[in-house]
Amino acid sequence: MGSQKIAAVIVAAGRGERAHRQGESDKGPKQYRQMGQTTVLAKAVQCFSSHPLISDIIVVTHKDDDALCQGALADIDHDKIRSTVIGGASRQSSVFEGLKALQDLEPEYVLVHDGVRPFVSHGTIERVVEALSHHKAVLPALPVVDTIKRVEDTKTHTNIIRETVDRSNLWAAQTPQGFHFDALLSAHKLAQADTFTDDCAVMEWQGNDVHVVKGNAENFKITTPDDIDEANKRMSETKIMETRVGNGFDVHAFEEGNAVILGGVSIPHTKKLKGHSDADVGLHTITDAIYGALADGDIGSHFPPSDPQWKGAASDQFLIHACERVKARGGRILHLDLTLMCESPKVGPHRDAIRTEIARICALPISRVAVKATTTEQLGFTGREEGIAAMATATIQLPFEE
Repeated sequence: MGSQKIAAVIVAAGRGERAHRQGESDKGPKQYRQMGQTTVLAKAVQCFSSHPLISDIIVVTHKDDDALCQGALADIDHDKIRSTVIGGASRQSSVFEGLKALQDLEPEYVLVHDGVRPFVSHGTIERVVEALSHHKAVLPALPVVDTIKRVEDTKTHTNIIRETVDRSNLWAAQTPQGFHFDALLSAHKLAQADTFTDDCAVMEWQGNDVHVVKGNAENFKITTPDDIDEANKRMSETKIMETRVGNGFDVHAFEEGNAVILGGVSIPHTKKLKGHSDADVGLHTITDAIYGALADGDIGSHFPPSDPQWKGAASDQFLIHACERVKARGGRILHLDLTLMCESPKVGPHRDAIRTEIARICALPISRVAVKATTTEQLGFTGREEGIAAMATATIQLPFEE
């Protein structure tokens, strides 16, 4: 994903009138409502402050809410929060204030996020950032799956269906929306006399194409009292989890060939690795580490080499199976750490590609995948360039069981 400087503007300047039930005492703007031990805004900001790709954060608040904002952010690591700024009369003007506050920091990319979307994920952030290497504007969204009706009031009836809308090309927009910083700032400067509901619309108005990436169903916007209830429910539905660690180790010898497959990546070489499947020693080792954390056998017990159906098989299906075993038990993978031991080929130039492929196979953020390489100082079979060895550690969470 490169070394670009990436900033985030978290917009929290709204008043949130629809979040109050009729007759309910005023509990303040929805972004400062409690969710378990935190607030809506704090949970949203925390996802960005904890992400290694994000370097700078600006939080935009209402002029009457500065004390509430400072209180909500008190328990968050402030290393990345550069300032809180006062927003304008509309969301559009509030974003503009946040962008102006970032100018001196000179970010290359900026992500604009609604402070009332507390369940944004690292994965969504990474999909947006990755797409920014090819597009000026990126929108996370989900295809509309419900049947859509256009409803109007008449002189005699209310809420009358006038049309069933074709949903085949309809997508529900989310945030964070990502942009090349200079392009978005320029578009906002030109759009001051107009009103737009989100920043992608500002870019569209300027004639820019907006690229869509997959959003996250969890990343809903808190708008109504029912949304607050749902958020509290999600925060309270926490299972007692235990952390487990599994180790894997594997070795494959070289044979005649012209490339080796490591971590799902084909690397040109004067030899290839020998094995019943594609002999991907990296993926085999990670797979065994996950099975170890699950106490669920090893790769040989699930995919025996005596079975001809696995001859020449791509090893990603073994790793996918291990990941599915974790998910089936209500768990998740926290971190994967792979070390490759060989004199050749040189792994360094391919490290990021291997990390990216492992992250893709396991549906993980790349920040949860580590790949290292070392030699054995020309000692042993790896030192004699007879093969490659690998070891891996998998850290997972599972619901605690007696």
